[in-house]
Amino acid sequence: MRAATLGGTTAAAGEDRAGNDADLRRRMRIQPAVWAAVMAVLCAATIAGHVGDESAAYLALDIAIGVVSIALVPLLARWLVPVALLLSFLAVLSPAATPPATLAVLLVARWRPLGTAAAVAGAGVAAHLIQGAWRSLGSLPYGWWAVLTVVAYAALVGWGTLLRAHTELVASLRERAEHAEAEQARRVAEARAGERARIAREMHDVLAHRLSLLATYAGALSYRPDAPPEQLSRAAEVIRSGTHQALDELREVIGVLRAEETGDPTAGGRPLPGMADLDRLIEESRGAGTPVEVHDGGLDFLAVPDPVGRTVYRVVQEGLTNARKHAPGSAVEVTLGGGPGSGLDVSIANRVPAAGSSVASAPGAASVPGTGTGLIGLAERLDLAGGTLEHRRDAGEFLLHASLPWPE
Repeated sequence: MRAATLGGTTAAAGEDRAGNDADLRRRMRIQPAVWAAVMAVLCAATIAGHVGDESAAYLALDIAIGVVSIALVPLLARWLVPVALLLSFLAVLSPAATPPATLAVLLVARWRPLGTAAAVAGAGVAAHLIQGAWRSLGSLPYGWWAVLTVVAYAALVGWGTLLRAHTELVASLRERAEHAEAEQARRVAEARAGERARIAREMHDVLAHRLSLLATYAGALSYRPDAPPEQLSRAAEVIRSGTHQALDELREVIGVLRAEETGDPTAGGRPLPGMADLDRLIEESRGAGTPVEVHDGGLDFLAVPDPVGRTVYRVVQEGLTNARKHAPGSAVEVTLGGGPGSGLDVSIANRVPAAGSSVASAPGAASVPGTGTGLIGLAERLDLAGGTLEHRRDAGEFLLHASLPWPE
Protein backbone atom coordinates (compact mmCIF):
# COMPACT_ATOMS: atom_id res chain seq x y z
CA MET A 1 0.00 0.00 0.00
CA ARG A 2 2.75 2.38 1.02
CA ALA A 3 4.84 1.40 -1.98
CA ALA A 4 1.91 2.10 -4.26
CA THR A 5 1.38 5.50 -2.64
CA LEU A 6 5.06 6.39 -2.96
CA GLY A 7 5.03 5.20 -6.56
CA GLY A 8 2.01 7.38 -7.34
CA THR A 9 3.62 10.38 -5.64
CA THR A 10 6.87 9.84 -7.55
CA ALA A 11 5.01 9.55 -10.83
CA ALA A 12 3.08 12.76 -10.14
CA ALA A 13 6.31 14.56 -9.24
CA GLY A 14 7.89 13.26 -12.44
CA GLU A 15 5.01 14.51 -14.56
CA ASP A 16 5.19 17.92 -12.85
CA ARG A 17 8.95 18.05 -13.44
CA ALA A 18 8.54 17.14 -17.12
CA GLY A 19 5.87 19.80 -17.53
CA ASN A 20 8.10 22.42 -15.92
CA ASP A 21 11.05 21.52 -18.14
CA ALA A 22 8.94 21.73 -21.28
CA ASP A 23 7.59 25.12 -20.23
CA LEU A 24 11.08 26.38 -19.40
CA ARG A 25 12.47 25.29 -22.78
CA ARG A 26 9.55 26.88 -24.57
CA ARG A 27 9.99 30.20 -22.82
CA MET A 28 13.78 30.39 -23.17
CA ARG A 29 13.63 29.56 -26.86
CA ILE A 30 11.24 32.39 -27.69
CA GLN A 31 14.03 34.96 -28.04
CA PRO A 32 17.43 33.29 -27.46
CA ALA A 33 19.27 36.25 -28.97
CA VAL A 34 17.76 38.53 -26.33
CA TRP A 35 19.08 36.32 -23.52
CA ALA A 36 22.54 36.22 -25.04
CA ALA A 37 22.60 39.98 -25.63
CA VAL A 38 21.52 40.80 -22.09
CA MET A 39 24.09 38.47 -20.58
CA ALA A 40 26.79 39.83 -22.86
CA VAL A 41 26.08 43.40 -21.78
CA LEU A 42 26.10 42.45 -18.12
CA CYS A 43 29.30 40.47 -18.44
CA ALA A 44 31.01 43.29 -20.32
CA ALA A 45 29.91 45.80 -17.69
CA THR A 46 31.24 43.53 -14.96
CA ILE A 47 34.58 43.09 -16.70
CA ALA A 48 34.89 46.84 -17.34
CA GLY A 49 34.22 47.56 -13.71
CA HIS A 50 37.16 45.42 -12.63
CA VAL A 51 39.72 46.42 -15.25
CA GLY A 52 40.85 49.47 -13.39
CA ASP A 53 41.10 47.64 -10.08
CA GLU A 54 43.16 44.64 -11.17
CA SER A 55 46.10 43.96 -13.40
CA ALA A 56 45.58 43.24 -17.06
CA ALA A 57 46.65 39.64 -16.41
CA TYR A 58 43.08 38.77 -15.38
CA LEU A 59 41.49 40.46 -18.40
CA ALA A 60 41.96 37.46 -20.69
CA LEU A 61 40.57 35.13 -18.01
CA ASP A 62 37.54 37.36 -17.48
CA ILE A 63 36.81 37.56 -21.19
CA ALA A 64 37.12 33.78 -21.61
CA ILE A 65 34.90 33.09 -18.60
CA GLY A 66 32.35 35.64 -19.89
CA VAL A 67 32.19 33.99 -23.31
CA VAL A 68 31.80 30.50 -21.82
CA SER A 69 29.13 31.72 -19.37
CA ILE A 70 27.13 33.35 -22.16
CA ALA A 71 27.38 30.15 -24.20
CA LEU A 72 26.05 28.12 -21.25
CA VAL A 73 22.92 30.26 -20.79
CA PRO A 74 20.84 28.56 -23.56
CA LEU A 75 21.73 25.18 -22.04
CA LEU A 76 19.82 26.11 -18.89
CA ALA A 77 16.63 25.20 -20.76
CA ARG A 78 17.71 21.52 -20.95
CA TRP A 79 20.03 20.94 -17.97
CA LEU A 80 18.98 23.58 -15.48
CA VAL A 81 20.56 22.49 -12.20
CA PRO A 82 23.88 21.09 -13.60
CA VAL A 83 24.46 24.21 -15.73
CA ALA A 84 23.56 26.44 -12.76
CA LEU A 85 26.17 24.67 -10.61
CA LEU A 86 28.72 24.98 -13.42
CA LEU A 87 28.07 28.72 -13.67
CA SER A 88 28.55 29.03 -9.91
CA PHE A 89 31.92 27.30 -10.27
CA LEU A 90 32.89 29.74 -13.03
CA ALA A 91 31.91 32.60 -10.72
CA VAL A 92 34.75 31.48 -8.42
CA LEU A 93 37.22 32.29 -11.20
CA SER A 94 35.79 35.53 -12.55
CA PRO A 95 33.09 38.10 -11.79
CA ALA A 96 32.17 37.89 -15.51
CA ALA A 97 30.19 34.72 -14.66
CA THR A 98 28.16 36.49 -11.97
CA PRO A 99 25.23 37.68 -14.19
CA PRO A 100 24.63 34.23 -15.79
CA ALA A 101 25.09 32.53 -12.39
CA THR A 102 22.49 34.74 -10.70
CA LEU A 103 20.10 34.24 -13.63
CA ALA A 104 20.54 30.50 -13.22
CA VAL A 105 19.66 30.68 -9.51
CA LEU A 106 16.53 32.67 -10.31
CA LEU A 107 15.46 30.07 -12.89
CA VAL A 108 16.10 27.20 -10.48
CA ALA A 109 13.99 28.89 -7.83
CA ARG A 110 11.28 29.45 -10.46
CA TRP A 111 11.16 25.93 -11.90
CA ARG A 112 12.44 23.65 -9.14
CA PRO A 113 11.41 22.92 -5.52
CA LEU A 114 12.59 25.25 -2.77
CA GLY A 115 15.11 22.73 -1.42
CA THR A 116 16.88 22.45 -4.77
CA ALA A 117 16.86 26.22 -5.20
CA ALA A 118 18.35 26.73 -1.72
CA ALA A 119 21.14 24.25 -2.48
CA VAL A 120 22.04 25.94 -5.78
CA ALA A 121 21.86 29.36 -4.11
CA GLY A 122 24.20 28.11 -1.35
CA ALA A 123 26.68 27.01 -4.01
CA GLY A 124 26.45 30.47 -5.59
CA VAL A 125 27.02 32.21 -2.26
CA ALA A 126 30.04 30.02 -1.56
CA ALA A 127 31.42 30.70 -5.03
CA HIS A 128 31.17 34.46 -4.63
CA LEU A 129 32.65 34.38 -1.14
CA ILE A 130 35.65 32.52 -2.55
CA GLN A 131 35.81 34.98 -5.46
CA GLY A 132 35.81 37.91 -3.05
CA ALA A 133 38.59 36.31 -1.03
CA TRP A 134 41.12 36.22 -3.89
CA ARG A 135 39.86 38.90 -6.27
CA SER A 136 40.02 42.60 -5.50
CA LEU A 137 36.82 44.13 -4.09
CA GLY A 138 38.06 47.70 -4.36
CA SER A 139 37.08 49.80 -1.33
CA LEU A 140 34.25 47.42 -0.28
CA PRO A 141 35.07 45.54 2.95
CA TYR A 142 34.88 41.73 2.68
CA GLY A 143 32.23 41.56 5.44
CA TRP A 144 29.88 43.82 3.52
CA TRP A 145 30.60 41.79 0.37
CA ALA A 146 29.52 38.63 2.18
CA VAL A 147 26.34 40.27 3.52
CA LEU A 148 25.39 41.68 0.11
CA THR A 149 26.03 38.30 -1.54
CA VAL A 150 23.80 36.44 0.92
CA VAL A 151 21.05 39.06 0.67
CA ALA A 152 21.18 39.06 -3.15
CA TYR A 153 20.90 35.29 -3.41
CA ALA A 154 18.13 35.20 -0.80
CA ALA A 155 16.24 37.78 -2.83
CA LEU A 156 16.71 35.71 -5.99
CA VAL A 157 15.38 32.57 -4.30
CA GLY A 158 12.45 34.48 -2.83
CA TRP A 159 11.60 36.08 -6.16
CA GLY A 160 11.75 32.79 -8.03
CA THR A 161 9.69 31.03 -5.35
CA LEU A 162 7.07 33.77 -5.55
CA LEU A 163 6.88 33.37 -9.33
CA ARG A 164 6.56 29.60 -8.93
CA ALA A 165 3.76 29.96 -6.37
CA HIS A 166 1.93 32.41 -8.64
CA THR A 167 2.18 30.04 -11.59
CA GLU A 168 0.96 27.09 -9.51
CA LEU A 169 -1.94 29.18 -8.21
CA VAL A 170 -2.97 30.19 -11.73
CA ALA A 171 -2.67 26.58 -12.90
CA SER A 172 -4.72 25.39 -9.93
CA LEU A 173 -7.44 27.96 -10.60
CA ARG A 174 -7.49 27.00 -14.30
CA GLU A 175 -7.73 23.31 -13.39
CA ARG A 176 -10.54 24.00 -10.94
CA ALA A 177 -12.39 26.03 -13.57
CA GLU A 178 -12.01 23.24 -16.13
CA HIS A 179 -13.13 20.69 -13.54
CA ALA A 180 -16.14 22.83 -12.67
CA GLU A 181 -17.07 23.12 -16.35
CA ALA A 182 -16.73 19.36 -16.82
CA GLU A 183 -18.79 18.73 -13.69
CA GLN A 184 -21.45 21.12 -14.90
CA ALA A 185 -21.55 19.39 -18.27
CA ARG A 186 -21.84 16.02 -16.53
CA ARG A 187 -24.71 17.26 -14.37
CA VAL A 188 -26.50 18.64 -17.42
CA ALA A 189 -26.10 15.31 -19.20
CA GLU A 190 -27.38 13.43 -16.15
CA ALA A 191 -30.32 15.81 -15.84
CA ARG A 192 -31.21 15.29 -19.49
CA ALA A 193 -30.93 11.52 -19.13
CA GLY A 194 -33.09 11.63 -16.00
CA GLU A 195 -35.66 13.78 -17.78
CA ARG A 196 -35.83 11.34 -20.68
CA ALA A 197 -36.24 8.46 -18.23
CA ARG A 198 -39.07 10.28 -16.43
CA ILE A 199 -40.82 11.02 -19.73
CA ALA A 200 -40.56 7.39 -20.79
CA ARG A 201 -41.78 6.18 -17.39
CA GLU A 202 -44.75 8.55 -17.34
CA MET A 203 -45.74 7.78 -20.90
CA HIS A 204 -45.70 4.08 -20.13
CA ASP A 205 -47.62 4.43 -16.87
CA VAL A 206 -50.24 6.76 -18.33
CA LEU A 207 -50.76 5.27 -21.77
CA ALA A 208 -50.05 1.55 -21.42
CA HIS A 209 -53.04 0.99 -19.15
CA ARG A 210 -55.41 3.00 -21.37
CA LEU A 211 -54.22 1.45 -24.62
CA SER A 212 -54.39 -2.07 -23.21
CA LEU A 213 -58.07 -1.44 -22.39
CA LEU A 214 -58.69 -0.25 -25.94
CA ALA A 215 -56.91 -3.29 -27.35
CA THR A 216 -59.05 -5.58 -25.21
CA TYR A 217 -62.30 -4.05 -26.48
CA ALA A 218 -61.04 -3.99 -30.07
CA GLY A 219 -60.07 -7.65 -29.76
CA ALA A 220 -63.54 -8.48 -28.51
CA LEU A 221 -65.09 -6.70 -31.54
CA SER A 222 -62.94 -8.64 -33.97
CA TYR A 223 -63.61 -11.91 -32.13
CA ARG A 224 -67.40 -11.45 -32.07
CA PRO A 225 -68.41 -9.54 -35.20
CA ASP A 226 -71.86 -11.17 -34.92
CA ALA A 227 -72.56 -9.70 -31.47
CA PRO A 228 -75.85 -7.80 -30.95
CA PRO A 229 -75.80 -4.22 -32.22
CA GLU A 230 -76.22 -2.91 -28.68
CA GLN A 231 -72.99 -4.62 -27.53
CA LEU A 232 -71.10 -3.48 -30.62
CA SER A 233 -72.28 0.09 -30.07
CA ARG A 234 -71.30 -0.01 -26.40
CA ALA A 235 -67.82 -1.40 -27.22
CA ALA A 236 -67.34 1.21 -29.94
CA GLU A 237 -68.29 3.96 -27.49
CA VAL A 238 -65.79 2.63 -24.95
CA ILE A 239 -63.09 2.67 -27.62
CA ARG A 240 -64.00 6.21 -28.70
CA SER A 241 -64.04 7.61 -25.16
CA GLY A 242 -60.88 5.70 -24.26
CA THR A 243 -59.10 7.14 -27.27
CA HIS A 244 -60.04 10.68 -26.22
CA GLN A 245 -58.84 9.98 -22.67
CA ALA A 246 -55.55 8.60 -23.99
CA LEU A 247 -55.01 11.76 -26.04
CA ASP A 248 -55.80 13.96 -23.05
CA GLU A 249 -53.40 12.02 -20.88
CA LEU A 250 -50.70 12.24 -23.52
CA ARG A 251 -51.03 16.04 -23.60
CA GLU A 252 -50.63 16.12 -19.82
CA VAL A 253 -47.43 14.05 -19.64
CA ILE A 254 -45.20 17.12 -19.52
CA GLY A 255 -47.42 18.64 -16.84
CA VAL A 256 -47.21 15.45 -14.81
CA LEU A 257 -43.42 15.54 -14.98
CA ARG A 258 -43.39 19.13 -13.79
CA ALA A 259 -45.74 18.22 -10.97
CA GLU A 260 -43.31 15.52 -9.82
CA GLU A 261 -40.43 18.01 -9.78
CA THR A 262 -42.30 20.78 -7.96
CA GLY A 263 -44.28 18.51 -5.64
CA ASP A 264 -47.55 20.17 -6.70
CA PRO A 265 -50.04 17.42 -7.66
CA THR A 266 -52.25 19.91 -9.52
CA ALA A 267 -49.48 21.37 -11.71
CA GLY A 268 -50.38 19.06 -14.58
CA GLY A 269 -53.84 20.52 -14.98
CA ARG A 270 -55.65 18.01 -12.76
CA PRO A 271 -54.68 16.11 -9.61
CA LEU A 272 -52.41 13.13 -10.13
CA PRO A 273 -54.10 9.78 -9.49
CA GLY A 274 -53.66 8.36 -6.01
CA MET A 275 -55.25 6.01 -3.49
CA ALA A 276 -58.66 7.59 -3.99
CA ASP A 277 -58.58 6.58 -7.65
CA LEU A 278 -57.88 2.89 -7.05
CA ASP A 279 -61.60 1.98 -7.11
CA ARG A 280 -62.03 3.60 -10.53
CA LEU A 281 -58.91 1.84 -11.82
CA ILE A 282 -60.13 -1.53 -10.63
CA GLU A 283 -63.61 -0.99 -12.06
CA GLU A 284 -62.09 -0.19 -15.45
CA SER A 285 -60.23 -3.50 -15.40
CA ARG A 286 -63.36 -5.36 -14.36
CA GLY A 287 -65.28 -3.69 -17.17
CA ALA A 288 -62.64 -4.96 -19.61
CA GLY A 289 -63.27 -8.53 -18.48
CA THR A 290 -60.57 -8.96 -15.82
CA PRO A 291 -61.92 -10.33 -12.51
CA VAL A 292 -60.22 -8.33 -9.73
CA GLU A 293 -60.45 -9.15 -6.02
CA VAL A 294 -59.18 -6.57 -3.52
CA HIS A 295 -58.03 -7.24 0.06
CA ASP A 296 -57.25 -4.02 1.90
CA GLY A 297 -57.52 -5.22 5.51
CA GLY A 298 -59.49 -2.14 6.50
CA LEU A 299 -56.74 0.20 5.28
CA ASP A 300 -57.75 3.86 5.41
CA PHE A 301 -56.95 5.10 1.91
CA LEU A 302 -57.36 8.74 2.92
CA ALA A 303 -54.65 8.39 5.60
CA VAL A 304 -52.00 7.37 3.07
CA PRO A 305 -49.68 10.30 2.17
CA ASP A 306 -50.16 11.60 -1.36
CA PRO A 307 -46.65 10.70 -2.66
CA VAL A 308 -47.03 7.15 -1.35
CA GLY A 309 -50.57 6.91 -2.70
CA ARG A 310 -49.47 7.97 -6.19
CA THR A 311 -46.77 5.30 -6.22
CA VAL A 312 -49.24 2.66 -5.01
CA TYR A 313 -51.61 3.64 -7.82
CA ARG A 314 -48.83 3.16 -10.40
CA VAL A 315 -47.92 -0.24 -8.94
CA VAL A 316 -51.51 -1.49 -9.10
CA GLN A 317 -51.94 0.02 -12.56
CA GLU A 318 -48.84 -1.78 -13.85
CA GLY A 319 -49.93 -5.07 -12.28
CA LEU A 320 -53.40 -4.91 -13.82
CA THR A 321 -52.02 -3.87 -17.21
CA ASN A 322 -49.54 -6.76 -17.26
CA ALA A 323 -52.25 -9.22 -16.20
CA ARG A 324 -54.53 -7.97 -18.96
CA LYS A 325 -51.76 -8.24 -21.57
CA HIS A 326 -50.23 -11.57 -20.59
CA ALA A 327 -53.09 -13.36 -18.85
CA PRO A 328 -56.36 -11.94 -20.25
CA GLY A 329 -59.40 -13.15 -18.39
CA SER A 330 -57.41 -14.54 -15.44
CA ALA A 331 -58.44 -13.48 -11.96
CA VAL A 332 -56.23 -10.88 -10.29
CA GLU A 333 -55.82 -10.52 -6.54
CA VAL A 334 -54.76 -7.15 -5.13
CA THR A 335 -53.62 -7.06 -1.50
CA LEU A 336 -52.90 -3.87 0.45
CA GLY A 337 -51.62 -3.66 4.00
CA GLY A 338 -49.50 -1.73 6.45
CA GLY A 339 -49.69 1.42 8.48
CA PRO A 340 -47.82 4.54 9.63
CA GLY A 341 -44.32 3.67 10.76
CA SER A 342 -44.44 0.09 9.48
CA GLY A 343 -44.66 0.87 5.76
CA LEU A 344 -47.15 -0.01 3.06
CA ASP A 345 -47.14 -3.30 1.15
CA VAL A 346 -48.84 -3.87 -2.21
CA SER A 347 -49.15 -7.26 -3.91
CA ILE A 348 -50.75 -8.11 -7.26
CA ALA A 349 -51.03 -11.81 -8.11
CA ASN A 350 -52.57 -13.54 -11.12
CA ARG A 351 -52.50 -16.99 -12.66
CA VAL A 352 -50.39 -17.40 -15.78
CA PRO A 353 -52.34 -19.35 -18.43
CA ALA A 354 -50.68 -22.27 -20.13
CA ALA A 355 -50.09 -22.11 -23.87
CA GLY A 356 -53.13 -23.22 -25.85
CA SER A 357 -55.56 -22.84 -22.95
CA SER A 358 -58.89 -21.14 -23.35
CA VAL A 359 -57.67 -18.17 -21.36
CA ALA A 360 -54.56 -17.74 -23.51
CA SER A 361 -56.70 -17.71 -26.63
CA ALA A 362 -59.26 -15.25 -25.25
CA PRO A 363 -60.20 -12.14 -27.26
CA GLY A 364 -57.38 -9.60 -27.29
CA ALA A 365 -54.92 -12.04 -25.73
CA ALA A 366 -52.21 -11.41 -28.29
CA SER A 367 -53.17 -7.90 -29.34
CA VAL A 368 -50.93 -5.98 -26.89
CA PRO A 369 -47.28 -7.07 -27.01
CA GLY A 370 -45.13 -6.36 -23.99
CA THR A 371 -41.83 -4.47 -24.13
CA GLY A 372 -40.47 -5.37 -20.69
CA THR A 373 -39.77 -1.73 -19.84
CA GLY A 374 -42.76 -1.24 -17.55
CA LEU A 375 -41.29 -3.16 -14.63
CA ILE A 376 -37.93 -1.45 -15.14
CA GLY A 377 -39.52 2.00 -14.94
CA LEU A 378 -41.62 0.92 -11.97
CA ALA A 379 -38.52 -0.30 -10.14
CA GLU A 380 -36.88 3.11 -10.75
CA ARG A 381 -39.98 4.84 -9.39
CA LEU A 382 -39.95 2.68 -6.26
CA ASP A 383 -36.25 3.31 -5.77
CA LEU A 384 -36.77 7.08 -5.95
CA ALA A 385 -39.56 6.75 -3.38
CA GLY A 386 -37.30 4.77 -1.03
CA GLY A 387 -39.14 1.49 -1.58
CA THR A 388 -38.44 -1.87 -3.17
CA LEU A 389 -40.05 -3.89 -5.95
CA GLU A 390 -40.06 -7.65 -6.41
CA HIS A 391 -41.61 -9.74 -9.16
CA ARG A 392 -41.44 -13.44 -9.83
CA ARG A 393 -43.22 -16.28 -11.55
CA ASP A 394 -43.74 -19.31 -9.39
CA ALA A 395 -45.99 -22.39 -9.78
CA GLY A 396 -48.00 -20.87 -12.60
CA GLU A 397 -48.57 -17.59 -10.76
CA PHE A 398 -47.07 -14.18 -11.37
CA LEU A 399 -46.54 -12.02 -8.27
CA LEU A 400 -45.71 -8.32 -8.16
CA HIS A 401 -44.87 -7.03 -4.69
CA ALA A 402 -43.87 -3.50 -3.64
CA SER A 403 -42.89 -2.11 -0.24
CA LEU A 404 -43.02 1.60 0.48
CA PRO A 405 -42.07 3.65 3.54
CA TRP A 406 -44.98 5.23 5.41
CA PRO A 407 -43.76 7.86 7.90
CA GLU A 408 -45.50 8.08 11.24
